[in-house]
Amino acid sequence: MLAVLTDAPFDDADWVFESKWDGFRMVTCIDGGKVALFSRNGKIISESYRVVARALEKIKHDAVLDGELVALDSHGRDRFQLLQNALRSQANLRYYLFDLMFLDGADMRGLSLLERKDKLRRLIPKHPLLAFSAHRAEHGTKYFKEAQRQGLEGIMAKRAASPYLSGQRSGDWLKIKTARRQEVVIVGFTAPRRSRPYFGSLVLAVRSGEGWRYIGHVGTGFTHATLRELHQRLWPLRTARSPFMESVKSEAATTWVKPQLVAEVKFTEWTSAGEMRHPAYLGLREDKEAKDVLQEKETPRKAR
Repeated sequence: MLAVLTDAPFDDADWVFESKWDGFRMVTCIDGGKVALFSRNGKIISESYRVVARALEKIKHDAVLDGELVALDSHGRDRFQLLQNALRSQANLRYYLFDLMFLDGADMRGLSLLERKDKLRRLIPKHPLLAFSAHRAEHGTKYFKEAQRQGLEGIMAKRAASPYLSGQRSGDWLKIKTARRQEVVIVGFTAPRRSRPYFGSLVLAVRSGEGWRYIGHVGTGFTHATLRELHQRLWPLRTARSPFMESVKSEAATTWVKPQLVAEVKFTEWTSAGEMRHPAYLGLREDKEAKDVLQEKETPRKAR
């Protein structure tokens, strides 16, 4: 089940509010004591996160669970930028579980969200890698202001009585962000300038019909290590042709690459030309296919 981006927080007694975890989605299947972990795009990733899988083996039931894997900073806050390094060492990871689809062969998806979460909470064993994604009732505006003060990504709003709709994007789940962020596809990189090694900036696009739409360049947010690692990932993807029908800036200094790597950036606003203003690189996303990356647009919430 996927959420719709909405434009503002709200208060409503029929809704509950959770943290919007700043990591990547991971579904767990437990069958006969064996744990399988899947990314949002359906890839099995159990071997990459064996310590998390071993923690989940403590659940003595067959179940299918939904949650978000995050990396925590020294203050215990989830930070997407830390996730890739944490994945190498398996340090400072936490798997926040927020929904339950199946339990001991029974389909839980038709139950209300609150019923599913109550059953889920009782399933989760005490373990430093596992946590229940708690929620608050009704007062989303106050919760959103707290997230802003703490510098968190945002909050989720979920209709308390909603069923779980597998694979669907539903207005019963809303995401409300404290800052603008966008998944992007890397389609090129420019030549390095001055003292910066490897490349100057990344050329970014989103899917538009059967092609690609240019949404800007990002040249900030990189460490020396990420510059090197990105260059190593991009170099084998070089191609002679631009993915765009129109010309874009800095083409003479651009090396084009096949549109395969998905990243996440933060930015201040969309310009009238459809480009991101002041984008900053946050990290690669391994959990989404490039063909599925569209411009995310805010939808005003319609009260029922």
